[in-house]
Amino acid sequence: MSDADNTRVVLTPEGKRKLEEELLDLKTNKRVEIANEIKTARGFGDLSENAEYDEAKNAQARMESRVRQIEEMLRNCIVVDESDRPADAVSVGRAVRVYDMEYEEEDVYTVVGSTEADPSRLFVSSESPIGAALIGKRVGDIAEVQAPGGVIKLEVREILPA
Repeated sequence: MSDADNTRVVLTPEGKRKLEEELLDLKTNKRVEIANEIKTARGFGDLSENAEYDEAKNAQARMESRVRQIEEMLRNCIVVDESDRPADAVSVGRAVRVYDMEYEEEDVYTVVGSTEADPSRLFVSSESPIGAALIGKRVGDIAEVQAPGGVIKLEVREILPA
């Protein structure tokens, strides 16, 4: 096992729940589904020239890889406890309303663990430039984010529960 395999994963309670649900689905539903696809594909004849069989076996390998990945994340996760987070500072699991000083607009970012990040919903990883800059900030503080186009200044306007 490499050091990368032992990397701690920060999760919100919701993120952990979603991973546990995905793992259960993979183990109970997806495994059966893929096993049936393999069984059906075997019935098509010569396995050396059977594209359906090859694809089903590849799907099985991808699914088993994902199962191992989730199990490893859950083994090494740190779940952010609500009581451990200061109410007046940005932390993982918190939503924060910020004012972009350059574009003169407000956005609400939710700081989450890296596996939960979804930029399209403004769920930013605590390891991303924006997330890292916001961590620990309080209302009125200005987070300076190093971005490819220069420094972005975000004023923290409100800290919300996620």
